[in-house]
Amino acid sequence: MTTTITDRIDAITAIRPEWRRADPPPPRSVKIELTARCNFACSFCARSARLRDQHDMDRALFERLLREMRAAGVEEIGLFYLGESFLCRWLEEAIAFAKEECGFPYVFLTTNGSLATPERLEGCFEAGLDSLKFSFNYADAGQFTEVARVKPALYQRMIANIAQARAVRDWVATKTGRRCGLYASYIEYDGGQRARMEEAVAAIRPFVDEVYALPLYSQADLVTAEEKALGWVPTAGNRGRVGALREPIPCWSIFTEGHITWDGKLSACCFDHDGRFHMADLTRTPFAEGWHSERFQALRAAHLARRIQGTPCESCVAFA
Repeated sequence: MTTTITDRIDAITAIRPEWRRADPPPPRSVKIELTARCNFACSFCARSARLRDQHDMDRALFERLLREMRAAGVEEIGLFYLGESFLCRWLEEAIAFAKEECGFPYVFLTTNGSLATPERLEGCFEAGLDSLKFSFNYADAGQFTEVARVKPALYQRMIANIAQARAVRDWVATKTGRRCGLYASYIEYDGGQRARMEEAVAAIRPFVDEVYALPLYSQADLVTAEEKALGWVPTAGNRGRVGALREPIPCWSIFTEGHITWDGKLSACCFDHDGRFHMADLTRTPFAEGWHSERFQALRAAHLARRIQGTPCESCVAFA
């Protein structure tokens, strides 16, 4: 039976009983940031505010952490966090290291698509990438330039890369036996965005295996004012995908998925743009120890008790 990307997302965002504790088992999934840089400046993403340094991960640190995480039992590794990983020149080698050297069963990646050329995609697929998702958040070129705040030519480049991805994927699968899932998601900024996206989604649907919607996240309450000024409707916390929304408290992110910044900080949040969610410094601490750090356990206990006042999560879910 084929597992869809939404099945995998729902399995991570549902906090199973064995993870509902201050010291849960190691997460099944971890996202690690090869680079914090991005060539887009999307208004819904607080990354463009540059609230933290944005550089590339040290390769030796990356390799050490991947070995530690696999030894701890992590099964799914995402080679991205808040940046655009196709800006990393050794992305293909990172995929191969995760698959061949560490033996991760599932290696996944999210991209804005503008740099995912057929040549780069071929290298990623041949290296063993299991899942590639395009963040396709713009109904047309006009909305793209308004939201992504970059040159409109990148919109057509993004569409062209998505359109060519399937042929490249299928060719590599025939040659190597490795078949990467291709997906796309879009954000429902407001009540009208789903209808506005219909034509754009129909255009790319033949080239991907599945398309799904996400709510507009508040990005730890860092960009809420700007979003509301546009008439958008952000949701508290990270409630997963549209169609399987979770309660914001307790937040699944601190129990079932790890997040590691380019400089080795283990974060409790999917949107740690300013460092307030750092739970451990993995340049000095092994991953397993960081996952069970006192700071992390105290935050999980607060979520389980539904008393997040005074924690880094307070402003994010205050209106939940």
